Amino acid sequence: MLKINIEQKNVAFIGAGSMAEGMISGIVQSKKLPASQIYVTNHTNHRRLKELQNKYGIKGIKKEELDYGKIDCFILAMKPKDAEAALRSIKPHIQPHQLMLSVLAGIPISFIEEALYDKQPVIRMMPNTSSTIGASATAMSEGRAVTADHSKTAKQLLQCMGEVYCIEESKMDIFTGIAGSGPAYFYYLMEHIEKAGAEAGLSGKLTREIGAQTLLGAAKMLLESPLDTAVLKDNITSPNGTTAAGLKALEENGGGEAIEQAIRHAAKRSKTISQELEQFVAAK
Repeated sequence: MLKINIEQKNVAFIGAGSMAEGMISGIVQSKKLPASQIYVTNHTNHRRLKELQNKYGIKGIKKEELDYGKIDCFILAMKPKDAEAALRSIKPHIQPHQLMLSVLAGIPISFIEEALYDKQPVIRMMPNTSSTIGASATAMSEGRAVTADHSKTAKQLLQCMGEVYCIEESKMDIFTGIAGSGPAYFYYLMEHIEKAGAEAGLSGKLTREIGAQTLLGAAKMLLESPLDTAVLKDNITSPNGTTAAGLKALEENGGGEAIEQAIRHAAKRSKTISQELEQFVAAK
């Protein structure tokens, strides 16, 4: 098996929206893949391509000028509703061995495989917005033609943006509910922490720093400690103490159930969007 060196790969984004930009930002900041080896193209918005090129030092290029043959990995980042037309337009220019990474929400691997060539390697992935700063939790699911080398290439590229988790495609909806939508839950929590701090006379800036550092420290404990989450919680909860009072208020006001429902509803909506997109494509 050949050693995979991501720094030698050429990567092309098909689509130049916010998802693509977030990934580009994380990859460029990692310095693991030269910006000069990252290409981005879209359907018609050439001003956007120039904007990304100037901002990140990558190559914004019109689709008709892209040298498809030199690309090792394509990242499908167009709008899901445009997927069918986009795949049809790139098919004459690509080769069956070229790796396709898809961030198309709701579009299954099988749809992309059927739209391209037999044995086209396709990997579906789901980063979150923290990819912008190299701290994403990214899921990846492999298609039937993906080899060990393809998998290594994808992992090395996605690790430029944060941590990578290999999951079954059927688990993408729950992953979306936890990690895809998850940052918003923590920002929502911080909004209320900031509100409570303001009511007690703390400045917004100071409360934000205190709250963020607390979340960061708790996250590091979860990642580095061998103890169960419940044990970590109990270890800082003294009977009749301040933490016990806070946890009691959370329980009485449905805090735990609200978190669980948020994840379930986001996962359910992810599944519904997938079904709606399938119906849209089938009707065309």
